[in-house]
Amino acid sequence: MSEEDWEIVLEVFRGCLPRRGEKARDDRRFLEALHFFTLQNVSWRALPAEYGLWNTVWKRFSRLSNSGVFEAFFQSLAELSPRAHLVQMFDSTTVRAHVSAAGAKGGSKIRRLAGRAAASRPKSTSRPTSMGSHSPSI
Repeated sequence: MSEEDWEIVLEVFRGCLPRRGEKARDDRRFLEALHFFTLQNVSWRALPAEYGLWNTVWKRFSRLSNSGVFEAFFQSLAELSPRAHLVQMFDSTTVRAHVSAAGAKGGSKIRRLAGRAAASRPKSTSRPTSMGSHSPSI
């Protein structure tokens, strides 16, 4: 990102922060830490020291996430972009793979057995047979 882009992002981010509480010292370093975290797909403890203490970054992220700051931040950024309506985002909370995608047998055995039973002939009669034509011999 260019320095102009960073100025816009930081201005929007600071506008979305809650008014109360202590203000952070370096918002850019915090956002760069979040970018590194998501891009590299690492654990919080694996954040390089240049981003500060991992626990501090995590606590701030958790606090801001729970208060809805990131939703407001991304919404505000999207409103600034003339092409935001062309972009769609998917994440693991909205995308689920079909059972067969994992290679495992899918579906319920009960449903499969019920379907098979409906398609096949009965193995035995369920109604009682008439004994009236047979007479007992004495």
